[in-house]
Amino acid sequence: MVINKNTNTTRPPQKMDPNLWSKLPEELLEHTLSCLPLKTFLYLQSTCKHFKSLTFSPSFISKHFSSSSSSSPCTTSFLLLSHPQFTHQYFLYNTNLNSWRAQFLSLSSIVPPSATLICSEKGMLCFSVSESNSFIICNLLARSSRTVKFPKHPFEFECFSMVLGVEGYKLFVICQDSRCSVFVYDSINQGWENYGMQFDVNYRTQGVCFNSRLYFATRIQFGITVFDFETGNWENSMTVSPRELIFGRLVSNGNEKLYLFGGIGNNGISRNLKIWELSEGGENWVEIGSVPDMMCRKLVSVCFHNYEHLYVFWHQEMLCVCCYSWPEILYYKVSRRTWHWLPKCPSMPEKWSCGFKWFSFLPQLHPYV
Repeated sequence: MVINKNTNTTRPPQKMDPNLWSKLPEELLEHTLSCLPLKTFLYLQSTCKHFKSLTFSPSFISKHFSSSSSSSPCTTSFLLLSHPQFTHQYFLYNTNLNSWRAQFLSLSSIVPPSATLICSEKGMLCFSVSESNSFIICNLLARSSRTVKFPKHPFEFECFSMVLGVEGYKLFVICQDSRCSVFVYDSINQGWENYGMQFDVNYRTQGVCFNSRLYFATRIQFGITVFDFETGNWENSMTVSPRELIFGRLVSNGNEKLYLFGGIGNNGISRNLKIWELSEGGENWVEIGSVPDMMCRKLVSVCFHNYEHLYVFWHQEMLCVCCYSWPEILYYKVSRRTWHWLPKCPSMPEKWSCGFKWFSFLPQLHPYV
């Protein structure tokens, strides 16, 4: 209500003419709507068919994609847990609230029953569908997806990696055959390219994107080999490995720092688990943290000293250490240099044993799919 100070009376508020909005130029209307908070806009999507396509307009993308790529994402971040006995239904841990969501994430209406989640890169999820010889790339926030056919058939692959860029993304795979051929898919060109053979990569580890290149651990003795997307060439890093390193896993926080998580010991048994950071010049690894003794004993016991069961990934300034045979995460807060266990999901059945796979899930808008 509007109060008139001179007469102390009130009059009803004036109604806005609905035709005013219909007369706005489309680009101005899109710019106005793009100023809404992202969560508010997503709630309104179901009220108008045009709103769905609006998420890919230049005004909307330029505003929200740039903000979602910053250090302060506009949506909640999650750790996503999958298990083969829970098909296309995923447990979600809210890392902003430090709690498990009561409801799980169901994707049964989006991907076929035979699809397997193999990668999560920010808000993009990638599934492998063997029966249709394809990958499915999903952007859940934009409610869009794309099917990418395998580069050949039959096609068994290792070392799958997804790398996001400003205008598109790339899929990197190594064919699991006698030639170990490297294939890269470019979403801009919408095609695969064969980059020849690669025999030195440890196929049980994923590539880590750092400085716009993919870093891999080598197979026989721990070292680093690097794939350059611009040239398609491989390069062996001359970085000196830590002494008595039993195993190592690479992880990156993007294009800023490269980390190494690994075990120190002898005769294939790790006595200590440590974290190193690649030095500024890239010549050696600098130790920045060590897993406390009790946590170290628990982690090596749940993997039965089979370190191939261990994998690591980066999530919101946390280095997460996981085991395929254990439903918990050991994570390291880099800013505080402290170690913590993530509590087990209370909704998970006790009888589940092996097959736990964790992913970092940061719902964001992207100008592509």
